[in-house]
Amino acid sequence: MTIRIKAINPNTTLEMTENIGRQVRRYTSDDVEVEAVSPERGPISIESYYDDFLAVPGVLEEIIDDEAEFDAFINACWGDPGIDACREVTEKPVVGIAEASMYVANMLGAKFSVATILPRARDFIEDRVRTTGLWGQCASVRCTDLTVVETEETRDAATEALYDAAQRAVEEDGAEAICLGCAGMGGLDEPLEDRLPVPVIDSVAAAGVITEGMVRLDKATSKVMTYKQPESKELKGYPEKFQFGAESRED
Repeated sequence: MTIRIKAINPNTTLEMTENIGRQVRRYTSDDVEVEAVSPERGPISIESYYDDFLAVPGVLEEIIDDEAEFDAFINACWGDPGIDACREVTEKPVVGIAEASMYVANMLGAKFSVATILPRARDFIEDRVRTTGLWGQCASVRCTDLTVVETEETRDAATEALYDAAQRAVEEDGAEAICLGCAGMGGLDEPLEDRLPVPVIDSVAAAGVITEGMVRLDKATSKVMTYKQPESKELKGYPEKFQFGAESRED
């Protein structure tokens, strides 16, 4: 059986999109086809609540347009932008890289920390930890001076900045595992793990493995209540594709 996964980079930095695709392909089986995409419109990077909200319509559009063509979707930004809305518009599994990395880290150590980007994103990142339900297992969120784009473009400097943050998390906060808190950090887990005494989780890789597993388990998103299809109502200024409800989606 061939599994088709669409990995959606919610920002519009194509180099990062390509790296996301490479990482998912690296960790999934040979019979898994991966298409990595960015929305046609949206922020070049996501480093704030504003960026996060601007990115969501593009992510939803990527799922709605190709819902029938793929077996599952990956939301490849550590804020998991619009993840709940994504699950409302499809029965296919939708996996966020933040929750995937935290679930894996939670099974490898009693406490994990997130090594991430700019300090202004701290509250944004902490919100995602709380929403995922793992705040009690989070030792800390350690920020660096890295922008999202720099995690992709300055790999050596990014590795050093993340090492410093992760080392402090282990020595000062009691972290027993480290989540890399940005999709642009894909592939940096290995050089970091060589230097640290704890497991380091590549969030994109974790999402790829979990997404494949959910498809192989033949599981679908529950439509009983919270993630059921959106009700039909007037949507001013949006294309027809965003209109849900029995009248519009059964055609």
